[in-house]
Amino acid sequence: MNAVPLLSELKHHDEPALVQDKDQTLHPSTTKTVSFYSTCLNGLNALSGVGILSIPYALATGGWLSLILLFVISMVAFYSGLLIKRCMDKDCNIKTYPDIGDLAFGKIGRLLVQTFMCNDLYLSATGYLILEGDNLDNLFPNTEIEIAGLAIGGKQLFVILIGIVIMPTVWLDDLSLLSYVSAGGVLATAIVICSVFSTATFDGSVGFHAKGNLLNWNGIPTAVLIVCFGLSAASYACMAIIGYLMFGAEVESQITLSLPINRISSQIAIYTTLVNPISKYALVVTPVINALKGLFPQQHKNSRLISILINTTLVISSVIIALTVPLFAYFISLVGAFLGITTAIILPCSCYLKISGTYNKFGIETLAIVTIIFLGVVIVIFGTHTALVEIINHL
Repeated sequence: MNAVPLLSELKHHDEPALVQDKDQTLHPSTTKTVSFYSTCLNGLNALSGVGILSIPYALATGGWLSLILLFVISMVAFYSGLLIKRCMDKDCNIKTYPDIGDLAFGKIGRLLVQTFMCNDLYLSATGYLILEGDNLDNLFPNTEIEIAGLAIGGKQLFVILIGIVIMPTVWLDDLSLLSYVSAGGVLATAIVICSVFSTATFDGSVGFHAKGNLLNWNGIPTAVLIVCFGLSAASYACMAIIGYLMFGAEVESQITLSLPINRISSQIAIYTTLVNPISKYALVVTPVINALKGLFPQQHKNSRLISILINTTLVISSVIIALTVPLFAYFISLVGAFLGITTAIILPCSCYLKISGTYNKFGIETLAIVTIIFLGVVIVIFGTHTALVEIINHL
């Protein structure tokens, strides 16, 4: 729910919509919206994708019983999405997630929500570049080029190249166009699952030989962090079980790095994986781009030049961060613990309590929401500490 803008999906993208401002005056808006079908594709693409590659590693880290956490977090994230919808129903002027923060806690609430949301989305998108670099380096090891006497090779080279490939996708302003790219991302996820399953089924050297541990208490914090984005539970559970049975505790942070690259099914999985970040990056950073545009004076907000400048700078900065912290699993764990849980669970619950006035009433729903917030804070504290320690130890 937090990975894509809140869209008025029921109107065709080229039809004027009626918007009601604070003085209750109706006036036409030329803001483009997308169809229900396009919104579904964008949503599915945001919720399913590159995270599915790390779910076997999460299961290997936490043990079989940690699979329960996947479904628990999925249900909590779904519930927080429902709370966001309820908040939107309270005021017809709410169009974005920061608007909810504003309605709940004023300007401070808007700033808080926007800061966590934008940093979460931006750093998650940066993780895509790290993933691309890892997989391309696995496919083409020892690749190196020399530019102006400077040798660039390995993951660093591929991160830069992917940044260049992704650049044109962030120049698209119309989300209805991105839905076509999203369709490719959704299809790519399905192909990856089928390819990994095919490798396990028909490759005798891999197969489903690993037994795994029932529970590993030491690894639970990391397991929680990697699956905390509330992704599609069914496909993730399927990939988790397949990957863990294939490689057990030896599975890499991305399952594609564990696959034998000499098999066709493995190559299909790896190459298809490369499509997902390209199809997803622009969609994920769209709210970040819109927030940055809002910092400019009104007369420059719709400037094409300003838009390209912001989008290009965003991609370049992502490449720099990906080159600085090339540790996919721990990087995503940190983002998920500190930003993901806060943005997707704690803030929606807190805003709903304030907007609905539920905090003044003691009931089952109030108790459930307060419990979710408390557990979310615990995950943020311990999860962030665990991720930081892992990153520092591996730098």
